[in-house]
Amino acid sequence: MANASLIILLSSFLLLLLLVFPVSGQLRQGFYKNTCPNVESLVRSAVQKKFQQTFVTAPATLRLFFHDCFVRGCDASVMLASSNGQSEKDHPDDISLAGDGFDTVIKAKAAVDSDSRCTNKVSCADILALATRDVVALAGGPSYSVELGRKDGRISTKASVQHKLPHPDFSLDQLNTMFASHGLTQTDMIALSGAHTIGFSHCSRFFNRIYRFSQQNRIDPTLNTTYALQLRQMCPTRVDPRVAINMDPTTPQTFDNAYFQNLQKGMGLFTSDQALFTDARSRPIVNQFAASNAAFGSAFVSAMTKLGRVGVMTGNQGEIRRDCSRVN
Repeated sequence: MANASLIILLSSFLLLLLLVFPVSGQLRQGFYKNTCPNVESLVRSAVQKKFQQTFVTAPATLRLFFHDCFVRGCDASVMLASSNGQSEKDHPDDISLAGDGFDTVIKAKAAVDSDSRCTNKVSCADILALATRDVVALAGGPSYSVELGRKDGRISTKASVQHKLPHPDFSLDQLNTMFASHGLTQTDMIALSGAHTIGFSHCSRFFNRIYRFSQQNRIDPTLNTTYALQLRQMCPTRVDPRVAINMDPTTPQTFDNAYFQNLQKGMGLFTSDQALFTDARSRPIVNQFAASNAAFGSAFVSAMTKLGRVGVMTGNQGEIRRDCSRVN
């Protein structure tokens, strides 16, 4: 009798823990099979149409997902707009998020809601996760199953972004510390950095590396000299701030392992990119991914799945937004 009471007590305690601390296990593949069975094909069709209009759809959507998950978790809070300029996307670290990423989710949401079975049943957070998978595949990267069941957040503040996103000048230690805070390993971090294979940036983000690195070296010595001079041509001292530079100068519109091969040649655009090869602790993984596109793809899928679980709201938490840019 005492044992039975103990089991009941432990079961109640575990249930309470699950209610208080929801786990990512509540995300699952096929979450919408009874409520919106065509959700994946509806999203994929909308994303493909957008991708055919502009390649920027791919890096913009991928970056949007990353920036969303690292601030308040994967809850589409990055998409919320505010009338006073105080939402996440108004922060300097988010202001450069390309509009094509937002537009991809908005168009995919409209496509999903156009199916009467699906109207207001699929969260913006889940649509962003699916759209991200689809743009990676469309750019030549791996396709993968996406866990679903996220709810949309109701809070988005400019202040919450501060110190939550990696910066171009980060060291390996700084990168590892930030990613570890979300349950991501060094290998996960390196694999996710590989998304820069289709990324682009603006000259201001690496200007110091090519013009005024230090008193001794105008150009960062870890940067390939020929590449640095090419960057100087593309980024003269009075460059238009809107000029975009590909982060992978060899295959900028293909999601592949060329990013890692570039690091081996000193052609990482950011200090934080090149640090992955310069630092002996992370170099073996860079070399592994540079040698095998399959190894990179497999690690990327694993890391994206883990990233998609960060800080999610499920069940009765959050909401399913009717308009991704504002709370219900």
